[in-house]
Parts: sequence; C-alpha cells; structure tokens
Amino acid sequence: MKIYFANALFSQAEINYNAQLAAKIRQLDPQIDLYLPQENAEINDKQAYADSKMIAQADTQKLLQSDLMVAILDGLSIDNGVASEIGVAYAKEIPIVGLYTDTRQQGSSNQKKLQALSEIAENQFHYLNLYTTGLVKLNGIIVNNEAGLLAAISDYLK
Repeated sequence: MKIYFANALFSQAEINYNAQLAAKIRQLDPQIDLYLPQENAEINDKQAYADSKMIAQADTQKLLQSDLMVAILDGLSIDNGVASEIGVAYAKEIPIVGLYTDTRQQGSSNQKKLQALSEIAENQFHYLNLYTTGLVKLNGIIVNNEAGLLAAISDYLK
C-alpha cells in the first residue's frame, strides 16, 4: 500500500514528529510504501533550490500514486500545503485519515467551557476550517490520537 504523509516540515519539531510517526506507520506492515515529503531531498533540501512548480509536481505525482493519505491537521491552522493536498486527494477519491491531536478539544461536555462560547473572545476550543475537514470526512476519517491513526491505517490495509 502506498501512503502519502502530509504535514508541515519547516521546524525541527515538525521534522522530528513526522519522522517519528512515519516510523510507527512503516512498522505496521512491510508492504507499506510511505512517502514522507521531507525525505525527498530533491525538492526539500532547504540548502538547495526547488521552485514552486518542482515542489508541486513532485509531491502531487506521489500523492496521485497513493492508495491512502495521512494528513496532520494540528497547528494554529491546517498547514496550507496540507490543505491543498487534502483537496487533491479528495478530488481524486484517495481515502484520507486526518490526525487532530489539539488538546483544546477536550472537555466538550464541560458546562463552563460551553457557556464561555457565548462570551466574546472566550472560546475554549480550537477551530479547524470546516471546508477542509469536511473534505477529509467525506473521503475518510479524523482521529484524535496516534493509536487511532494507526488503527485506521490498519483498517485500510485489510
């Protein structure tokens, strides 16, 4: 199974997290062929040069060859590149498993947090773009932890 891994890759923390999670995914099954864009030095060696068309063509080609997409939805907002890749995957009917681990989603039954929603600037929850998450949900699933992600990928392997 070919899997495309979509996440930001611009800080050391993002690079490290991507590598750690990619290793866990690869351990699920030796048949997994996971494309992690940060491993493609041809377009993502930041000491070298790749223009926008080179990046778009290389990553889109790998995405279109994939059987499944993993999309990390965490951050202040969904990474622009990830959102674009979600759109491509949706249009090409490639299943998507979104991972959204933001801790602010906890406490959804807490009455004080719910009441705070009616107060200006007191939203206790994080917002994700509903169009982008809708594309994921129309063509896959969103989970909120790594165990759920790995289980969802395992389901697609069957």
